Amino acid sequence: MARILIIEDDTTFSQILEGFLGKHGHEVTVLYNTQSFLKMAGPAAFDLILTDYRLPDGTGLDIMGHIRDRQLNIPAIMMTGFNDVRIAVKSIQMGALDYITKPVNPDELLMIVQQALQKRTAPEPAPLEDTQLSNNLIKGKSAVAERLYEHINLVAPTDMSVIIQGESGTGKEHAARTLHQQSKRTKQPFIAIDCGALSKDLAASELFGHVKGAFTGALTDKKGSFEVADGGTLFLDEIGNLSYEVQVKLLRALQERIIQPLGSTRNIPVDVRIVSATNDDLVNSISNGEFREDLYHRLNEFKIQLPPLRERGGDLKLFISHFISLSNQELDRRVTEVAPDAMEILLHYDWPGNLRELKNVIKRMVLLTPGAVAEKSSLPEEMIYAIRQPQRNGSSDLKAQNEQNEKTLIQETLIKVRHNKSQAAKLLNIDRKTLYNKMERYGIE
Repeated sequence: MARILIIEDDTTFSQILEGFLGKHGHEVTVLYNTQSFLKMAGPAAFDLILTDYRLPDGTGLDIMGHIRDRQLNIPAIMMTGFNDVRIAVKSIQMGALDYITKPVNPDELLMIVQQALQKRTAPEPAPLEDTQLSNNLIKGKSAVAERLYEHINLVAPTDMSVIIQGESGTGKEHAARTLHQQSKRTKQPFIAIDCGALSKDLAASELFGHVKGAFTGALTDKKGSFEVADGGTLFLDEIGNLSYEVQVKLLRALQERIIQPLGSTRNIPVDVRIVSATNDDLVNSISNGEFREDLYHRLNEFKIQLPPLRERGGDLKLFISHFISLSNQELDRRVTEVAPDAMEILLHYDWPGNLRELKNVIKRMVLLTPGAVAEKSSLPEEMIYAIRQPQRNGSSDLKAQNEQNEKTLIQETLIKVRHNKSQAAKLLNIDRKTLYNKMERYGIE
């Protein structure tokens, strides 16, 4: 039995979730807004959090931010009404373990919940061993993929610092692991740190370590990631999220090849290759004063640009086949074929969440396919809708033109009021719920 917290303002839906999860042996608590969660005395007592994205006084991203900033070791799953994958991607960047779309399929929900609970209870893998490099990933065969791996093969044997840039879900950590595997450091540790999931206060401790008593809660000495990765590779994902103060310490560590744990006067020499990743343009962050230019040049001795899935041509079919095979093994299914109309959707969808989204969609498709052929009905409805939209928007009928005008008006109004939803709804002479529905319908963030 697990203790599960649901944050959902739709009382009917929350009751359905509570009953369903209760029947499967879980103890469920329900909250209806973000403030109730933020004021909760003991959220760490829960084993899993299911939060809706749209809440009366905020969003699920507020929940994710609270979990991250307080270093609560609780897996969280984001629920979205009309699935905007960009919201799901953002939630995963902020630490969400997974996402699920409404209307919720019971089998899919149970699968995601069980996987989240298994990850929480499973022992942490030893970080010093890099024993499972890319066993479940494959290289593409497109011209874009060939150029990508040419660059990796070229820079991997060197000790140059590398920045890997690409959209969320394009496989930046996989590329970093490949660099390490093909380097002279392959027998030494590969340590991956998600800078986006580190709070400002604890980022320095995570990277450089601390001694007992260095700050409240520092009950024992702790080695930082630099020291643990000594001789190997340190992968800093979403490096643009590091605070300015931590950037200063990171620059010193790279320049002088020494670190100083928090609360200590001892300098520790380290020999670490840095591979960093970002889905942002760090040049813009430098212009905005959010990222140090000297640190950027220290990290950017070589840049690798990962292409989005929509630009990888024939690789898409290869990845679909690969993820079907993996899902068959994991879910004990026997899917051998995708129906033509379903494959048409998979091949023409834009994939804003890239490989991560594709893997999730294929896994869901396989789960919902009892036989050998995956049908169109096993795909998320929002994918089918997204494929139809360009056709509708490209037509010359009055309805399509009115919808485009409405979308433009909403976007302009949101910009005008700096994305204050209440003010925007008032100016548009509609209620907030209608505004949210229209924003979801038109894919407006």
